[in-house]
Amino acid sequence: MPVAEDTERLAQGYAVLGRCWRQPDEALVEAINSGTLSTVVPDVESVTVKDLRIEHTRLFVGPGGPPCPPYESVYRDGEGDARGNVLGPSTGAVVTWYQAHGLGLDRDWSDLPDHVATELEFVSHLAADGSEDLREQFLDEHPRQWMRPFLDGVRAETHESFYAGLADATEDALF
Repeated sequence: MPVAEDTERLAQGYAVLGRCWRQPDEALVEAINSGTLSTVVPDVESVTVKDLRIEHTRLFVGPGGPPCPPYESVYRDGEGDARGNVLGPSTGAVVTWYQAHGLGLDRDWSDLPDHVATELEFVSHLAADGSEDLREQFLDEHPRQWMRPFLDGVRAETHESFYAGLADATEDALF
């Protein structure tokens, strides 16, 4: 396979993973139920938008502090075993990466810059640009620093096979 196709496939893979970590919608559920995502997240039972949204909210939003906050700053900016606050120093470091590559933050977008999906989408951007060294540097400085505990938490807490499989697929892509 030509290098350009490898680069495109890699970029698309990270983009798909990023999309899967966002709030579920009809298009995602259709892709899951049709088997379109079976190469990314295999062995997933049929799901409904309602069930995935309930689980997504329980895992990542709350109420009362979600068990698996999807933000780098929570995992990296705390002291000792205590979780950090969102929008901590690691968030600023991620924003610096985005700005250095000509990417800004959409004021209408509600997710924070260090959200798992946003970081994976940025990795997709770096892969599409063919910036292998920069991609690896960003992965080493950011996602690989915090995602294992996050993904372990998702696997331990989820009631949906989709999120357990997504955690496995994300870990396979990153490590």
